Amino acid sequence: METKNWIDGEWTKGKGNTITVKNPSDLSETVGEITLSTVDQASIAADAAHAALTTWKDITGNERGQYLYAMANALEKHHEELATLASKEMGKPFGEMKGEVTRGIQLLRYYASEGVRSDGDVIPSAAKNVLQYTKRAPLGVIALITPWNFPVAIPIWKLAPALICGNTVLWKPAENGSLTAYKLCTIFEEAGLPKGVLNLIIGKGREIGTFLTEKADIKGLSFTGSTSTGLSLAEVCAKRNIKYQTEMGGKNAAVVLNDADLQKSLPPIISGAFRSAGQKCTATSRIIVEEGIYDQFIDALKEEMENVKLGHALEAGSYLGPVASLEQFKKMNRYIALAQKEAEIVYESKDQTTYDGYYIKPLVATGVSSNHALFQEETFGPLAVIIKVKDYDEAIDILNDTDYGLSASIFTNDLHRAHRFLDDAEIGMVRVNQETAGVEYQAPFGGMKQSSSHTREQGQAALDFYSIIKTCAVHYG
Repeated sequence: METKNWIDGEWTKGKGNTITVKNPSDLSETVGEITLSTVDQASIAADAAHAALTTWKDITGNERGQYLYAMANALEKHHEELATLASKEMGKPFGEMKGEVTRGIQLLRYYASEGVRSDGDVIPSAAKNVLQYTKRAPLGVIALITPWNFPVAIPIWKLAPALICGNTVLWKPAENGSLTAYKLCTIFEEAGLPKGVLNLIIGKGREIGTFLTEKADIKGLSFTGSTSTGLSLAEVCAKRNIKYQTEMGGKNAAVVLNDADLQKSLPPIISGAFRSAGQKCTATSRIIVEEGIYDQFIDALKEEMENVKLGHALEAGSYLGPVASLEQFKKMNRYIALAQKEAEIVYESKDQTTYDGYYIKPLVATGVSSNHALFQEETFGPLAVIIKVKDYDEAIDILNDTDYGLSASIFTNDLHRAHRFLDDAEIGMVRVNQETAGVEYQAPFGGMKQSSSHTREQGQAALDFYSIIKTCAVHYG
């Protein structure tokens, strides 16, 4: 497979360098080739999005919704085909990737239904014979910059609300998610989207991403990626008065109180930490355990971790696959070396694979302070760190002592403590007796502090970002 751009309803090959994509589960397998684009090609895509805007925003919401339903149906038809490709491209186990494609289908249908829902309010006027009301209007051309770790779900949870609100889209996926992005657009082509409504530009962030943010005539930018890049993009957008949305890093914690049921608590804690090889912004990388249950927790965790099997992404029974790239592999090995040098290793997988790939063995460590790099920095891999605390109040202090504020969970049978936690945690998404990773598609997604800008994705909240409110008044007397 070789990628192409989808610009103005036509497939065009990139004019930049070509990158060969190897399967991170088995580096002897070539998955395809990515051909990068030039800024000139991105500029043509921006022109196409502008040309399509007037017609797209002027059709009814119901008509736009029908296109989204058609996109969902096409995606459902190619479900396993797309999941297989994505697993080969970035190493996520096939079962997880099938679930991600299902989420994409659900998102498309959810937002398709918004085409016939109320989009404003009637507001009583102080004057006689005046009808006053609000309605949503599209922003215009929207740029989407998406990551590699959820190559299907995250693009769809951005483009679906953008399209239903009447915007046209310029989409730049991460380089090592570009094969999946290309395949996804070939599937969406079957829905008969009008030319220029959705444009795919494959390229480097420092070139195409920079052009879209700094030069292209866009009215909104939605970005998911690192905190450092997100803050830089936010600064540029603020100066240009472009509406922006940034979903960035996380250092998420599971708090385990003395009364927690470990048989029920450990599976979601471990799943949050090690599914997708820990490559989720919502992954559980910190575990804060009350001292009364600490020893019991460690023993039970060691036993439960024996079920966490490392293997090829397409092999049945693989709990986690490799990390997605050589860059991730090198980064995680640095953190593993740091843990082995400065922490106490609680558990390290002994799993061996017969494949040459980017495999990182799951590791759990303890014995570091709450200000240690392992406990403060986003590792984005299969590594979790445990800290023992004396009580709930110390747990909350340590939980909140971080630059991030994306997701957190508490495990307890004390309803009072559970509700206190929901208030005390300086976190955008808080949960009780559930894993930190995984928020339903109809619920707002986003964090506090350096994890997110002040908007939310998914659910009804996404419509607020991709539209602007008009206040209308009609005098009929």
